This record gives sequence, structure tokens and C-alpha cells, in this order.
Amino acid sequence: MPSAPSAMLNPHFKDLALLRRGVFYALGIIVFLLIYGTLQERIMTRPYGDQVFNSSIFLVLCNRAVAAICALCAVCWRREPVTNGAPCWQYALVSFSNVCASVCQYEALKYVSFAVQMLGKCFKMMPVMLWGMAIDGKRYSLTDWAVAAAVTAGVMQFLVKGPTGSYRQNLPGEGGPTGRGYLLLLAFLLLDGLTSTLQEKLFKEHRTTKFNQMLYTNIISSLISSVMLIASGQATSSVNFLLHHSDFATDTAVLSASAVASQCFIYSQVQEFGALAFAATMNVRQVSSIIFSYVRFGHYITSSQIVGLVLIFSALFYKCLTSWTVSKSEKQRLVQEPKEAPEDSAERNSARYGLA
Repeated sequence: MPSAPSAMLNPHFKDLALLRRGVFYALGIIVFLLIYGTLQERIMTRPYGDQVFNSSIFLVLCNRAVAAICALCAVCWRREPVTNGAPCWQYALVSFSNVCASVCQYEALKYVSFAVQMLGKCFKMMPVMLWGMAIDGKRYSLTDWAVAAAVTAGVMQFLVKGPTGSYRQNLPGEGGPTGRGYLLLLAFLLLDGLTSTLQEKLFKEHRTTKFNQMLYTNIISSLISSVMLIASGQATSSVNFLLHHSDFATDTAVLSASAVASQCFIYSQVQEFGALAFAATMNVRQVSSIIFSYVRFGHYITSSQIVGLVLIFSALFYKCLTSWTVSKSEKQRLVQEPKEAPEDSAERNSARYGLA
């Protein structure tokens, strides 16, 4: 039986262990997504020798194949049913939108900078709120509108006050109009939102587990990617590029592994600490990834663009702070209400953020 002093210290040890896990999850997400983003930019914008790699769909195929293998291992380790928990046609819808979104994300880097790609994900706040009012009759607070306006203004400041084109535009015979990159980012945002909605619908209608959905979504995504790769006529050239550039093969392997590892950390964080902690972590991730990109690849940035970045992330962090304050004040009320199981909550939150 534990001694009285030991029993008194237990709460402290539990809080300390919780803090350590929280920091561990956050660092895991930031580090692996930093690696993932850096390699995205390296592969899609920098030459290997005197050649540049062109096939976005090949990278998507590699990512999904590695994710499918890891999901199968997770399903077996957790002794979950290997059979599909939802109709395959519904998994196929998720897979198709997910593959198309990923292709648009990679392709955009041929025309716009990595920083623009990252900031494009912030730009959707205002349109989402307007659609929410028009379709669902939602109401938003003055703080929500102020944050959305600040983020939108910051993104616009960044886009119009300095260079936003891809490094690839500096290479002979490469690159293209920046506007094409903006259109690809718009397509990515629409398809990514559709993917998240379809994933959440799967959880609600069929209560599939996270890893079961990851397994079948990534298996079908691999099949779709393979068909698209063959149909594009890029299969042979992509394999030849892989065989003749060992550094590209290494980058592709690490890219795929870091994508899967980040998903595992995200799932653990959302399950144990909730969506708010994840949102704050992703804000830090965006800041660190953009800064690292400018330092690592030597991009030029104007003072006006720096002001835009400060405005964007100040607004986002303020939003997280106010949300945390509201969450803390309502905690007592929430713990007295019936809640869904932690596993279900984590799966639905992860689906909402498009993590499969």
C-alpha cells in the first residue's frame, strides 16, 4: 500500500506525465510534418542532377502504399477485424477525393511557393463562415469575424506584397503562371474539405475504426493512384527516375514515412488532448515550416510579407487562446453531460481534420 507522502505526490506525477505526453505528441507532429513539408518542396521544385521530377501522382502512390502497410500492421496489432467496416464504394469516394486533393497540393508547388501553399489553408476561414451562414444558418461571434478578417487580410498582404512564385520557375523550360498554382490550391481546398466530410460521414453511419478506415482508404487510394499513373503515361519514367537517382529514392521513402508517422502522432494527440490542442499545434507547425523553408532554401521575403505572416498567426493564436478560455470555463458543465467514447471522439475529430 503506498505511503501517505507517495499518495499525495501521485496527482503531481500524473500531471507531469500528462504534460510530457502532450509535449511529445506536439513535437512529433511538428517535426514529422516539418520533414514532410521540406521534402515536398525539395522533390517538386529542385532538380536531381540536371533533371526535375514531374509526377505528383507517383508520390501520392508511394505515400498511400506505405500508409496501407502501416494501417494493416496496426489493425493486426490491435486485433481489429480486417474486413471492411463500410461499403467499398464509400471508401472509394473518400479515396478518390483524397488522391485528387493530394495531386493538386503537389502540383501547386510547381507554380507557387511553399509558403503560399501553407497559407492557402488559412485563407478558407472566411468562405467557410459565409457558406455556413448561407446553408446552415450558423451564427458567428464578433471575435470569429475579426479573426477571419485578420487572417484573410494577412494572406492578401503576403500574396500582393512580394514574390510568391515557385523556385521551379527559375529553371529552364520549367514552371508556369502563378495563377495556375492558385487554381490548384483552390481545387485542393475544395477536395480536402470534401474528403473530411466523407470521412466523418463514414464514422457516423458505420462506426468504422480509425485504422480500418485508413487501411481500406489507402488500399483503394493505391489502386486509384496506380491506374492514374499508368493512364498518365508517367509510370515508366517515374520508376526510371527512382532507379537512377538514389537521393530521390531516399527522399521519397522518408516523405512517405514522415506522412504516416505524423498521422499516428495526430491521432494520439486528438484522442488524449482534443481538437483544440491539435489546432494550436498545427499553428506552430505552419509557422515553423514556413520559417524553415525560407532558411533552408534561401527564399526572398519582403518586410510587408513578414507583417502579413505576423498578422495571420497572431490572429490564429488569439483564436486558440480564446477558445481555450471558453473551453476551460465550460469544463464543469461538460463533464456532467453524457459524452461519446474517447475512441469515437478521436476518430471523428481526426476525420474532421482530414487525417486519414
